[in-house]
Amino acid sequence: MLHPAQCDPSENTILQSYDKALRAMASHYTAGISPIALASAYADWALHLATAPGKQLELIEKAARKAMRLTTHAALCSGAAKAETPCIHPLRQDKRFKGEAWQKWPYNLIYQSFLLNQQWWHNATTGVRGVTRQHEEVVEFVARQILDLYSPSNFALTNPEVRDRTIAEGGKNLMRGWQNFIDDGTRLASGRNPAGSDNFKVGENIAVSPGKVVYRNRLIELIQYTPTTEKVRPEPILIVPAWIMKYYILDLSPDNSLVRYLTGQGYTVFMISWKNPDADDRDLGMEDYRRLGIMEALDAIGNINGPAKVHATGYCLGGTLLAIAAAAMARDGDKRLKSLTFLATQTDFTEAGELMMFINESQLSFLEDMMWEQGYLDTHQMSGTFQILRSNDLIWSRIVHDYLMGERAQMTDLMAWNADATRMPYRMHSEYLRRLFLQNALAEGRYLIGDRPVALSDIRVPVFLVGTERDHVAPWRSVYKFHLLADTEVTFLLTSGGHNAGIVSEPDHPRRHYRIAARAHDDCYIGPNVWFDQTPVVEGSWWPALVTWLDARSGKWRAPPSMGAAEKGLNPLDNAPGTYVMRE
Repeated sequence: MLHPAQCDPSENTILQSYDKALRAMASHYTAGISPIALASAYADWALHLATAPGKQLELIEKAARKAMRLTTHAALCSGAAKAETPCIHPLRQDKRFKGEAWQKWPYNLIYQSFLLNQQWWHNATTGVRGVTRQHEEVVEFVARQILDLYSPSNFALTNPEVRDRTIAEGGKNLMRGWQNFIDDGTRLASGRNPAGSDNFKVGENIAVSPGKVVYRNRLIELIQYTPTTEKVRPEPILIVPAWIMKYYILDLSPDNSLVRYLTGQGYTVFMISWKNPDADDRDLGMEDYRRLGIMEALDAIGNINGPAKVHATGYCLGGTLLAIAAAAMARDGDKRLKSLTFLATQTDFTEAGELMMFINESQLSFLEDMMWEQGYLDTHQMSGTFQILRSNDLIWSRIVHDYLMGERAQMTDLMAWNADATRMPYRMHSEYLRRLFLQNALAEGRYLIGDRPVALSDIRVPVFLVGTERDHVAPWRSVYKFHLLADTEVTFLLTSGGHNAGIVSEPDHPRRHYRIAARAHDDCYIGPNVWFDQTPVVEGSWWPALVTWLDARSGKWRAPPSMGAAEKGLNPLDNAPGTYVMRE
């Protein structure tokens, strides 16, 4: 008998295609989650728990104590107009039961029993000796998702706030909620954007900073923004946004546009606008994004702006790619960068948040087969993953607000942008997840550009690093790990807010604050928790701090460059925001 490796390669490929097609078909019914990966995690937990009688007795004891606590609490506050001190408090981030109505009988006992049950299941799914950390996190996460589905806040009969609204309005809130439900279902089925997003039009009231598309290839349009000051700094700013979403999160409405703010401070700003890929782009890889994106953008900027170096800025996934490009440039002696700014950017993926729960060989192979069938990762699949990670905020609270209360949250420019999702090419997304998330190749010096690895420690230009306190995509302690990889001056800034809202932090934005501290290249390392405790809070937006940092590393004022470079074949092609951002 022949070993499989000795079989006809074409026959082997055909047989493998059957397996890929089967898994791709299954993915349509599992939201892209590998059932085998989930079963492996559950089996690991269940088998170890089954062979841990001590843990089982501990859980029985905890269940008995919690039942006694609830019974005692019920006896103390039964019939009272207001509950006494609760026997269990919600977690700090859990806002579901904060209202006054929840503290009255019988709803106080309803939500208290739910929280005690939730706490017991947390005890049951964690701390089982022998279970791998990833499997433990998966089982605990899935248990939490199932429990949240049955939260008393999600049902009209067990939610006192919904009850009070229904009585006050004679049920009109439920009628409006039903209409909202039908409208949302119709929009989802027809592929239309969420209600209210039609009020925001790209190029009309969002992404309206004036400029020109001065370069275009099959992957990017390069936008040069019109200067708003008589003189500008000689070093332009190149912004590399993530291609997981449209670029204009950094150029939303005029009053919260980072682009408009930077041009108003005297900087020439260039922005990469990524093409929204389709099935024909399935073979675009990470190297294509580096070469056709960052490197060709730098070439075009050099032709337009002259020999001055560039302040490069990367956001999220765009920042990770910029770090790779900067390391390769440092390795190869390319000195066109003046500084680097990374916004909510990870370069070490060992603690990359809850998304790491689903990064293993089983899940990635399943995801690759799903993308193999269609050539890309679909927008709904991508957005669904992030919604599940924040289900209380993005799913259940919306169900209560929109369908039970019968209200519609006012659509904002940031929410409209979030609904304007993009696809991810099959090859690129597979390489990104495998080489960075699964293998952590960049942090460990195994990421190859050409046939040689790149190292972030080769970067010598100063770095401005921004993390956000409530980031679920790029947790700030993971962003902070750049300190361990860098051998250059690093200024770390931690701002309030989440992954997106924390970055969109215009100077007039209320309730914003940040911490900032610089570390020289030869300073000793300070851990993130110590850094947080010893770094004072500064009230207000972090944008002025960025400009102050850039000003200190920029040259003397000069006349603005021309829009494009006609003599070098870089004539303006279109007005901003260009054509790629308009494609669905």
